[in-house]
Amino acid sequence: MVAPPSKGRTLNRKRAVLYMAPFIALGVGNLLLLLGWGLRPLWAFLILPPILFISIIGYIAFRTGLVGPKHDEARTVEN
Repeated sequence: MVAPPSKGRTLNRKRAVLYMAPFIALGVGNLLLLLGWGLRPLWAFLILPPILFISIIGYIAFRTGLVGPKHDEARTVEN
């Protein structure tokens, strides 16, 4: 069974979304800029999958604690 989400887990998700939102906004803004310059839509949308992939990897890293205090605490306990 899955445990109910704790308050810390929700804060990690919120922090992950807040940290990754600017990168998604810059990527979509870049896409719109390329379309505005008259680049063919197919070529402009080819940059979208890498932007989304990196944003999802970053979200997972921040949400699970790969980046942040949890990872640092685990190192100090091992030493």
